[in-house]
Amino acid sequence: MPDDLYERDILSWSEHQAELLRRVARGERVNGVDWEHVVEEIEDVGLSELNAVQSFLRLILVHLMKVQGWPENLSVEHWRDEIALFQQEAVQRFAPSMRQRIDLARIFERAQRQLAHAAYDGCPAPAWPTVCPFSLDQLLNTPLPTLEAMLTERPAN
Repeated sequence: MPDDLYERDILSWSEHQAELLRRVARGERVNGVDWEHVVEEIEDVGLSELNAVQSFLRLILVHLMKVQGWPENLSVEHWRDEIALFQQEAVQRFAPSMRQRIDLARIFERAQRQLAHAAYDGCPAPAWPTVCPFSLDQLLNTPLPTLEAMLTERPAN
């Protein structure tokens, strides 16, 4: 295999490396395993999943704030549908080891920044709570109407 295959064609590289690793697992002695990149890719898989869950959590928060901030907007039902989809995706990808790595305060700050200059229906963004009003478990497992109520019940700080 060409030395630059990893840079040129990641799919071919990954298929070739997988076959070599299967042979190693069967007890064969093989040459050509690109250990440095294999290890890097394995680490990247986990980080990619963590980043995906964090992104879905941010999108849930952004859409919840849109629903609260602009409840008469024609897009409210679309935003609610999106929240349900994002929640399903986050739950599906969530792994217990992510719990200690997810910083909800940081994710909430990013969601706030994303909406800081938003204006719908001619109305600017309202004042949001200064701290995230949800726990990780609530964002992952609480039905949408309850999440909406939880955000609405919390006065902005």
